[in-house]
Amino acid sequence: MSARYAIGIDLGTTNSVLAFASLESDTPLVELLSIPQLVAPQTLERRESLPSFLYLARGGETEAQEFDLPWAESRDFAVGEVARSQSSENPDRTVGTAKSWLCHSRVDRHQAILPWKAPVNMVQISPVTASQRYLEHLVAAWTQAFPDAPIAQQQIVLTVPASFDASARELTREAALSAGLPASLVLLEEPQAATYAWLSSSGDDWRKSLTAGDRLLVCDVGGGTTDLTLVAAGAEDGDLQLRRQAVGNHLLVGGDNMDLTLAYHVSELFREKGTDLDPWQSVSLWHSCRAAKETLLAADGAETQTISVAGRGSRLVGGSVSVEVHREDVARILVDGFFPECDITDQPSRQRVSGFQEIGLPYEADTAITRHLAAFLQRQTEEDSPDSPAPTHLLFNGGVFKSDRLQQALLDRLSHWYGDAAPRILGGTHDLDYAVGRGAAYYAWTSQRGGIRIRGGTPRSYYVGVETAGLAIPGTPRPMSALCVVPHGMEEGTEADVPSEEIGLVIGESAGFRIFSSSSRPDDVPGDKLLHWSPDELVETDSMETTLNSDGDEGDDYVPVRFQSRITELGIFELSCVHTTTGESWKLEFSVRDDAEV
Repeated sequence: MSARYAIGIDLGTTNSVLAFASLESDTPLVELLSIPQLVAPQTLERRESLPSFLYLARGGETEAQEFDLPWAESRDFAVGEVARSQSSENPDRTVGTAKSWLCHSRVDRHQAILPWKAPVNMVQISPVTASQRYLEHLVAAWTQAFPDAPIAQQQIVLTVPASFDASARELTREAALSAGLPASLVLLEEPQAATYAWLSSSGDDWRKSLTAGDRLLVCDVGGGTTDLTLVAAGAEDGDLQLRRQAVGNHLLVGGDNMDLTLAYHVSELFREKGTDLDPWQSVSLWHSCRAAKETLLAADGAETQTISVAGRGSRLVGGSVSVEVHREDVARILVDGFFPECDITDQPSRQRVSGFQEIGLPYEADTAITRHLAAFLQRQTEEDSPDSPAPTHLLFNGGVFKSDRLQQALLDRLSHWYGDAAPRILGGTHDLDYAVGRGAAYYAWTSQRGGIRIRGGTPRSYYVGVETAGLAIPGTPRPMSALCVVPHGMEEGTEADVPSEEIGLVIGESAGFRIFSSSSRPDDVPGDKLLHWSPDELVETDSMETTLNSDGDEGDDYVPVRFQSRITELGIFELSCVHTTTGESWKLEFSVRDDAEV
């Protein structure tokens, strides 16, 4: 059965959205799915987004019945609005920011680690399972609304941050398949989805806003990450085309950091009133500050907001303590901390206060988004040419920019850097809450029915680690080189032979295969070998450990091979190791899913 609907899913750090368009229509009329969810125990309402929070129930028949849904009864968890409301009252039972944990390679994302630092013997789940639960809810909501159009038979596009590495993308896909989405689903970078949303709202008029030579800066600051992308407009065969030119590094800084910053400020206000918060209250305060930020920075927000924390001391059992925060103070703290004044030559600080760190989320040491943006733009100028033009247009995305004050702060910095040549905000309707989901659905529709495509291939180049030959030195590993196997911009459905000297492939025993990526070396081509590199140039993704066996009767523990690389139509990076004599081939899939433009 052919697909009847194009579906776009924004699996967000803070909220998730499902948008869709009928493939039977001659125009992509994108709609939002109204998602049934509990907003309080035993209280069901429909909302256009699903908060990406999960509450782990204490257990027992009474509480399980409180979380019954039309498609699920007696559950031991709840997702959505009711879970978010529990985050301030029961932070040790509430999972948030699961999406940020998906890209944290220093923890096992299949292990039950969330809520992070939950008390001993408290129920926990893995980041992958949490993501699966959100998607399961969206799938069930779709099934209830469209029982005659099974979601597994539709055209699905699921969005991920442009900064997600190969393993985070693969884990996202794993959660999606476990939730019932089809194996044919496509992953789309969120800044591109936001651009597609703008294209959808603009219709054919988008060509009046952009002309050949223009460069669009997409600045996407969401709950967990900051994604920076440059899209170039150019003429091709007499028609205007868009090509994704560059993406920024993974930046774990966003709305969550802002909430923590406000929580620190508010904890100082509590301290001034003689109340020192314990760890439980501090986590509760963090969740409360999220709601306060959204309320105070709204266009019609109040001048003040009261924040209360449940009492924990002997004098406050059963009670609470409160302070007032002011709209202007919140705006000032966030602008100074995240959008401070700086020069375009400035670089983010990497200074750490200690050589020891907890294994929590690896938030950026420097929260100044403006300095990260300056470094990104400077890097593109250096790579293109010293006279490379400034971005001509700007597209905001992410819930952080729902605040006009924060939008204006970034615009002020760009004006300081570029003067009269500062980029202009693209006009047209662009709903920051739903743009990514809408853009994904629009792309899913155009992929079947035809329409404008953003081209660009892989935004990074990829390398495999090759151990160099030489005498062994006790206690010291042999040096390793990095061999480029995928160039920047390699398109899906293409392959490349990798010229190199013969390389020994370990067979018959477990061996680790290391892969690196770079968004700052666009000129490397397959066969280029790097002997030295800085941590900023190459970033290692998760290693693969496996045992490869040979069909032949090989006497040695390794065989001579050459490499062939391929990016499949679904964005999977396949590396074939071909025996230089027999032609036998071993294939490794590193699943660099949809680093390629889709």
